[in-house]
Amino acid sequence: MKRKMLSMLMAGVMMVSLTACGSSASTTAESSGTEAAAETEESADSTEGSASEATGETYKIGLVQFVDDASLNQIREAVIAELKAKEADCGVTFEILESNGQADSTVLNQIATDLIEDKVDLIIPIATPTAMIMQAATEDNQIPVVFSAVTDPVGAGLVASLDAPGANITGTSDALNTNAVFDLMFAANPDIKKVGLLYNKSEDASKRAIEEAKAYAKAKGVTIIEKTGTTNDEVVLAADALVAEGVDAVFTPTDNTIMTAELSIFEKFIDAGIPHYAGADSFALNGAFCGYGVNYVDLGTATADLAIDILVNGADPASTPVVTMDNGIATVNTETAEAIKLDYSMFADMCTELKETITAENFE
Repeated sequence: MKRKMLSMLMAGVMMVSLTACGSSASTTAESSGTEAAAETEESADSTEGSASEATGETYKIGLVQFVDDASLNQIREAVIAELKAKEADCGVTFEILESNGQADSTVLNQIATDLIEDKVDLIIPIATPTAMIMQAATEDNQIPVVFSAVTDPVGAGLVASLDAPGANITGTSDALNTNAVFDLMFAANPDIKKVGLLYNKSEDASKRAIEEAKAYAKAKGVTIIEKTGTTNDEVVLAADALVAEGVDAVFTPTDNTIMTAELSIFEKFIDAGIPHYAGADSFALNGAFCGYGVNYVDLGTATADLAIDILVNGADPASTPVVTMDNGIATVNTETAEAIKLDYSMFADMCTELKETITAENFE
């Protein structure tokens, strides 16, 4: 069932990609891929074409990343790659203005001001805090905003609903299936009695998942130990506290603060024999036992396709549904698994895909 759902969701993402440059791509999506269909597509291109194909228009896009971490870097690179790949097909040029807020709201607000002064045609903010600042900055000027990696767009107040955002904003969500993560946790160790929750209480992306984690643990009769941090040093201290509390496992949602600190804490958990489960594959890349979530390259690609549809085809963000993706991909760090002597073979039957990685700073 999970594999069937993944196929359906990825088909939807591919449809966004195929329709990104107007009627000719739609013809391709609906055809059987035969030579006759290709001729039909070529004819449609030559007789109709889009306004941008005729003018060779240049669109200026502000691409704003919240902070440097492996997942967000993947998204940024995928967005850029897709925009550049579609330029020739769409007959346009995408001028990309990249910036990074380094998790500083003052910097992000200044970036928003600069982008407005630069008269960008669209802004792509990566991660929830960035999206919230860019949304606020564009309420009056109505510059389209296409966010990426926002875990709970409705809960963050960015959109009225996933199906109908209702303003100048839409995007892609990396919503986490918290229960699925805990299912993996208890499959690997059914005898867990105490689970640590490690997160930044200021990150909106973490709030819903933490509540879901508490509900799961309560139903299991498991004790929850919460530790939070807003800086790297605070996260390190929080990790030390969880080790001292003797937790059997640690859970972190798609939390950028913990992600940026993972390389500083993963060995603490390994030394204590504690598996760290988290809401993105980048956590596993940086040493955590298991990361569970979406494919961030696919997420970035889908984000770029939404932006193209708005700029080139004139799609309205207010009525363009937020793209959600299957997050049934478990990534296990084999070095960590070996170090803590934890079997994860059962994960293969519980996920749409099981991947393995070793510790590194960034994806290659």
